[in-house]
Amino acid sequence: MPDPARPALSLFLTGLLPFLVPPCLEAEESLPLWPDGNTPYAKEIDAETGRPRLFPYPVSEEKANGCAIVITPGGGYGGLAADHEGHQIALWWNQRGVSAFVLHYRLGTQGHHYPTQLADIQRAIRTVRAHSREWHVDPDRIGVMGFSAGGHLASMAATLYDEPAYEPGDTIDEASARPDFAVLCYPVISLDSAATHRGSRRNLLGPEKAEDENAARALSSERNVTEDTPPTFLFHTDADTAVKAENPVAFYLALREHGVPAEMHIYQKGAHGVGLFLGDPVTGSWSKLLDTWMQSNGRYAGSVERIPVSGTVTLDGLPVSWGRLTFHPEDATQPVTSTWVRRGKFSLDNEEGPPRGRASISFTVSTWEATEGKQERVIQTDRLSRNDPEPVSIDIQPDIAPLSFDLLSP
Repeated sequence: MPDPARPALSLFLTGLLPFLVPPCLEAEESLPLWPDGNTPYAKEIDAETGRPRLFPYPVSEEKANGCAIVITPGGGYGGLAADHEGHQIALWWNQRGVSAFVLHYRLGTQGHHYPTQLADIQRAIRTVRAHSREWHVDPDRIGVMGFSAGGHLASMAATLYDEPAYEPGDTIDEASARPDFAVLCYPVISLDSAATHRGSRRNLLGPEKAEDENAARALSSERNVTEDTPPTFLFHTDADTAVKAENPVAFYLALREHGVPAEMHIYQKGAHGVGLFLGDPVTGSWSKLLDTWMQSNGRYAGSVERIPVSGTVTLDGLPVSWGRLTFHPEDATQPVTSTWVRRGKFSLDNEEGPPRGRASISFTVSTWEATEGKQERVIQTDRLSRNDPEPVSIDIQPDIAPLSFDLLSP
């Protein structure tokens, strides 16, 4: 792994000036995707530009939560933004116990066109899955994340994982190429002339097919979504002039049409290619939203046993007419669960209930002051009364009895 002092500087600079970053600080070792002589679609130029490689950023066994991500940087299929859309992203995932793998896939400017890039991402996912034991990875929690044109490649991985992009040649190719979730950041999705990034389309399809609308439509990922496409998180900005926001919108709507769980955030402001962009308090919040999405769907925790719960909440002896109750697991990898309280009652089934184990409880209650004009007052608390020294905490187990929380106004 790289010197931990160096990534800190790189991340700091990302927060201030996303494009003024040091050269890419790669992982100490990289892996060729295929052994010498077996790389599909190899060209003579590869001896100079290098074969497709995977740069691992594994988390130690003590810190790993079992989740893994394959990252595809952007660059219009003509280059690789391998620092702020690769290396820095891998370090962000490492901080969350996720092993990351940055893929240096082949490019149109090197004479490589479709299906070469699809072959590279399929092989990368299979490589991580085939070596999951040694990298402390759960083979059922391997995702793919892409930026810009890398977002298009990630979307192809999510929709064309069964496409035979190359001939299988060893035991690695026996592993599935399907990612378990996808994260698409300001992605190129459509190759249709009205919405696509022209450079990405040209570099992917190559000069002979660049103007072939049928070839472009076949690789427009919104057209290839099925009910088996993995759950997806999308981030974009409305101000992006390089890749139109119609791209993620089209993919999101296709996911909805096929019943695939999805979450999309489109910010009003923000340029293309921002990476983490931690220095912007608005646009830079996208990674926190991703973090929440990952946790709330149990991807940091692996298997989550949810427990159905129900009960009542009163305030000063009266049923809470409108409020919110939230379960915060002691295990930070487990998803936080929240539910409405209406007319003093709440209920969660075994699909939406809190995870099994110890959890603290917080309440948000809307009430009306008995004064002229009836002013609304919102009470937020994690205690039953102001005199309680500790927050409310319970042990959530199967067959838990109906819960009763009797709050006193602070």
